[in-house]
Amino acid sequence: MTTIPRALISPADRSDPVTRWSIRLTQFVLMLCVAAAGLVPIWWLFKGAVSDTQDLIGHPMKLWPTAVNWSNLSHAWNELEVGHYLLNSVVYAAGSCATQVFVATTAGFALSVLRPRFSKVVYGAILATLFIPGTVSLVALYLTVIHLPGLGVSIANTPLAIWLPAGAHAFNILVAKQFFDALPHELFDAAQVDGAGPIRIFWSLVLPMSRPMLAVVALLSLMAEWKNFLWPLVAMTDPTKQPLSVALPRLATYSDQAMLIAGMLISTLPPLLAFVIFQRQVVRGIGFSGLKG
Repeated sequence: MTTIPRALISPADRSDPVTRWSIRLTQFVLMLCVAAAGLVPIWWLFKGAVSDTQDLIGHPMKLWPTAVNWSNLSHAWNELEVGHYLLNSVVYAAGSCATQVFVATTAGFALSVLRPRFSKVVYGAILATLFIPGTVSLVALYLTVIHLPGLGVSIANTPLAIWLPAGAHAFNILVAKQFFDALPHELFDAAQVDGAGPIRIFWSLVLPMSRPMLAVVALLSLMAEWKNFLWPLVAMTDPTKQPLSVALPRLATYSDQAMLIAGMLISTLPPLLAFVIFQRQVVRGIGFSGLKG
């Protein structure tokens, strides 16, 4: 029977100084390339945000502007009303995040712990929606938003038009269910013997043990909604109620380029800071949920 080697380089090869230093040099070069691929666009965005428009057009590849113009940030905030659109983005992203976390945790709890009749069929139907492109259901979703079934009212140009459709996210339910499957179900059985109901088990046992997974779902929801463009463009026809992701392309048609890039820099800071703050919880949650890249 042929055994598969655990690594491409054996311990004997690693003991050789030339091989060891070659491996370290290769790792350093690869890490440098990955860092450059991630940091160079952010650096260029920062440089463009504090540059004059003429300097930016004439010397786009310069590492630093000839004259730093910090006023671009304040002009973008006030003249382009980036602050107003940023507030819209925060409201929509926060509400969508709360909706997705609620739906993912409750649906995952029902499918993994409660396991009602036909739960496998329901779970299969939820996973089947992952194979449906969002553009296919765009028209049906818009018709539902402008005329809610049973109520006959329109929620277009309201935060509900962003929040409610965000809850129907099958991937987050998949993450929650996989995480709940890995929890010790003996604790749930013991709690039921002690008289705890489903709500008590969910609130007192499941949620406290699911903080890493909650961080993953929350951060993925925030990132997805922050950069969402197509649905807010359709659901928010009022320009004053549009998020940054929709407002910036519209402002690009008549705005100064340097101020526009300054607005783009402002729009990247909230999700970037959120990831930096919660990166440890995200890594833990991905490891516990069993997701592979």
